[in-house]
Amino acid sequence: MFTLLKSIVTYQSVECKFVSIRRYSSVITSKRIFSGIQPTGDIHLGNYLGAIQRWVQLQEIEENVLWSIVDMHSITLPHNPTQLYENVLKMTATLLACGINPKKSILFQQSAVPMHAQLCWILGCITTLARLAHLPQFKEKSKTLKNVPLGLYIYPVLQAADILIYRATHVPVGQDQVQHIQLAQELAILFNKKFGDLFPVPHSLNNGEACLRIKSLRDPQKKMSKSSKDSKSRIDILDEPNILLEKIKKAVTDCTSEVTYEPEKRPGVSNLIAIHSMLTGKMHSQICLEAQGLDTGKYKLVLADLIIEKLSPIRVEFSKLIKEPAYLQQILKDGTEKATEIATDCWQQVRKKVGFVGDAQCTNEKNVQNILRNI
Repeated sequence: MFTLLKSIVTYQSVECKFVSIRRYSSVITSKRIFSGIQPTGDIHLGNYLGAIQRWVQLQEIEENVLWSIVDMHSITLPHNPTQLYENVLKMTATLLACGINPKKSILFQQSAVPMHAQLCWILGCITTLARLAHLPQFKEKSKTLKNVPLGLYIYPVLQAADILIYRATHVPVGQDQVQHIQLAQELAILFNKKFGDLFPVPHSLNNGEACLRIKSLRDPQKKMSKSSKDSKSRIDILDEPNILLEKIKKAVTDCTSEVTYEPEKRPGVSNLIAIHSMLTGKMHSQICLEAQGLDTGKYKLVLADLIIEKLSPIRVEFSKLIKEPAYLQQILKDGTEKATEIATDCWQQVRKKVGFVGDAQCTNEKNVQNILRNI
């Protein structure tokens, strides 16, 4: 999971620390974009502005894009199986309501393509415990657990497999996922060195200000998060208008009534201005100029009206789509077939390179796959 095509989006590749990265940049010449989202909880405004809005923009300007509902990542911690599949369908409806178009991009369910897990095992065999222990998300999430699941430790390897099985060249991610993309870069290089060129080295795509995290409405020193116990700290994109209004009115600001953008001195008001900017494409200075004569209380009402205007169509469309589970399942089925075709081609080459099959067997298996797809 949003189209702000009028906004100027500048994509920058996160620099890779590896000198050898250019050596492998020619493995695939065509650009392919991949990203995934977990089907856990409702999408909040930070998810929308930081990820899904970019996905919609990218599908309009790029020809080769894949978006995955990464349900395998959702089971690294205890979960309800029935609720998980319901969440997959809910996420599908949400993404479609936000503007993801299955005719312009491939939308699919991760667990329905077995090559993700298969490649994860191969990549797990060429990485180390020490390397994974350096990743910050594991340290953060494991602090509160007495018994840490292995999946929580190795899920960055699965994340790398998600990317590499499609030989993706670019991955739209937030700043908190940059280190995981660096791991995917490392693993692509290690595999290519050990077994022969196959994977392009994927690059992160950032789009200027949207990479900055939207802050909590109740504590602007923290990012907006669906894990927060305070529901008023975040704006869920499916919130009813009266709830949206109440959340914005309750947003923490300060004692100064003037509307100014000063993130260090006035993080609360600046967070609201940042949201306003990302929703409209306006500069912070322009927003402050337009808000002259308004105190923060009245400015909140202006912003609330804007958010309601932007999110209401999404909520209405979602309400229609969620009542059509068969349609949602068909969208995922169609997307999974397309994703599987791409992944199968890559997996056959992986098997050949690591020594699982010979040339003739690899060709025969590929022919069988083609026959099965045409039945």
